[in-house]
Amino acid sequence: MKRVFWLLLLSLTGIACGHSEDEWKAQLARYDQLNHTYGTEKAERARVQAELDAEKKRASDLQKQLQQMGINLDTINAQLQQTDTEKAQLAANLDQLKRALDEYKQRADQLERIKQRFELLRDKLNKLTQLGLKVEVRNNRMVIRLPGDVLFPSGSDKLKDQGINVLGQVADVIRNDATLAKRYFQVAGHTDNKPLQGGQFKDNWGLSLMRARQVLIWLISPKDAEGGGGGLDPKRLHAAGYGDTDPVAANTDDNTRASNRRVELVLLPDVEEMLDLRQML
Repeated sequence: MKRVFWLLLLSLTGIACGHSEDEWKAQLARYDQLNHTYGTEKAERARVQAELDAEKKRASDLQKQLQQMGINLDTINAQLQQTDTEKAQLAANLDQLKRALDEYKQRADQLERIKQRFELLRDKLNKLTQLGLKVEVRNNRMVIRLPGDVLFPSGSDKLKDQGINVLGQVADVIRNDATLAKRYFQVAGHTDNKPLQGGQFKDNWGLSLMRARQVLIWLISPKDAEGGGGGLDPKRLHAAGYGDTDPVAANTDDNTRASNRRVELVLLPDVEEMLDLRQML
């Protein structure tokens, strides 16, 4: 019926406007095409809207079911966000722990190398214990203790023959070992607490320093020098006098005072070796 109406309308319009029959038929065909396209799009829009409404209803139903089960989606979302934050913090903490572990491993490796080095030095210096000398760690330094009464007459800085013999054997151990020969030593003189009564040294400070100097001079003198020598590198030794300020015994009797009258060869540590050597003994 509509088509007949439009045919009649287009016919009258065409007559009034002077269009031919072919022209108004073409217009009618175009209308039919547009009307078909509109109907198709309208049906598709209705289908999509129906699906959207169905999904909205399904989501709403699911939310109601969850709420009936005591599950709050808003709370869960907030917890998830918090969990993400905590996970990020845990990841950051884990990275810090990994870095700390790497640093610890590096430090442990370094300490192990230092420990092995000192154990080697200790084994080398322990050869001197066969000479009756004492090798120990004092004030976090490895020390070779030379009895003062063996080295010097009482109150004197002149080396005894027995003392020269001991120093010669010590020098041989150091000079003939490539590791020990490259190390630095302090020659440290010590006395007991009995005050000196005048004399050329004035006091125990003077006596301890001059005894350390005499030991140093002999150790760095060439082996073929008059009276012999240790032949050690003079750039790697220096002397110091401590008087009675660093006793190893209580100075309560002749035996303890004799222990304090001594000269020590102190193995000076490298910077990286500044750790507690007592843990290695």
